[in-house]
Amino acid sequence: MVKFDFHSYNDVDSTYDVESLHQQFIKEHPNVSWYQLDVDTDKIDKLAETIKAHADVFIVVGIGGSFLGAKAIIDALRPYFNKPKPEIIFAGTDLSSDYLNDLLKYIADKEVYINVISKTGMTLESLVTFSVLLDYMKEKYDDYQNRITVTTSDTDGKLYALATNESLNVLSISGDIIGRYSVLTPVGLLPIAVAGVDITALLRGAKKAKENPQAIYDYVRVRKFMREDGRIIESFNVYEPKLDYFTEWLKQLFAESQGKNNNGTLPISTINTRDLHSLGQYFQEGKPIIFSTTIYSDSKIDIDIKAYNKSMSEINRIAMESVASAHYPHTKSNLITLDEINEENMGYLIFFFEMSAMLGSYVLGVDYDDQPGVNRYKEILRNHIFNRDN
Repeated sequence: MVKFDFHSYNDVDSTYDVESLHQQFIKEHPNVSWYQLDVDTDKIDKLAETIKAHADVFIVVGIGGSFLGAKAIIDALRPYFNKPKPEIIFAGTDLSSDYLNDLLKYIADKEVYINVISKTGMTLESLVTFSVLLDYMKEKYDDYQNRITVTTSDTDGKLYALATNESLNVLSISGDIIGRYSVLTPVGLLPIAVAGVDITALLRGAKKAKENPQAIYDYVRVRKFMREDGRIIESFNVYEPKLDYFTEWLKQLFAESQGKNNNGTLPISTINTRDLHSLGQYFQEGKPIIFSTTIYSDSKIDIDIKAYNKSMSEINRIAMESVASAHYPHTKSNLITLDEINEENMGYLIFFFEMSAMLGSYVLGVDYDDQPGVNRYKEILRNHIFNRDN
């Protein structure tokens, strides 16, 4: 179960018509993939079972939305230590030769399967990394084609052409899929399923959020009010470190959807209580340009701290409540409470935030599904690379 508390924002205009913006979106995008939540989970689960049965290591090659959502869910739902096989490794998230070299050494004596993800097949980081890994797989395995799955558009693109020429497995994605909204599509669901996560339950939670949009409308109104009040930075705060990458996904979701035309709210994140000993001072007494959204869950596997006559979860909750009290009213905080970090609740949160980012973009009058700034850096980078090659 997921609960929302926006009570610290008593001045928010609750009459602002977010509902009409929702209906406008449905009218303009009746079949958009991320919103429909219509996925062939049987096909994905079957492929995942094959990989799990044979792989020591499953390497996911992708950057941005091609990896952040999957890593967010995998980290949230897997244990910190003694993770079950296969080990999930993400690559292509940078251009570090040290990382790639160390990776090749690490997998030398392991059974390796790969999933490379790029809708257009034009993302440099993914292409560079995959080109090295493809050569490695060809040299190591006679059946390398069976060990590589390419998740991409099946209509065009450099990656699709490569997969066709090499006879690699292709997991097709719709042309309307956007990276930061792709967690609950084959882009995110295959790595998540290989990690042992129940993707059917994940989608079930997302559908519950879709059926109950009121909290989404309230959150969009709060963010609008905060921005108009000069609160141009939103900090996503968590008190469970395994949600670290969930906040990384949130930063991409909101920054790329809304950070356009000199507008939008800058998303940042804190992992508490760690960051209370650094950023907390600014939250409490710095320039009043920040508001917070705290995502909190009590642990189901608790530890009694005899010296304090309390459990670890009790102490963590007291810390969260104490921080909110200390920061208020300088930094106000939304509170989202999970009764447990599980598949349904995480699926609920994914859809909740996706809808909020999309509707918030409508409020700002910007296109939620483009990222012209990102495309510009990619264009400049490709031009330099190609010119150097010539």
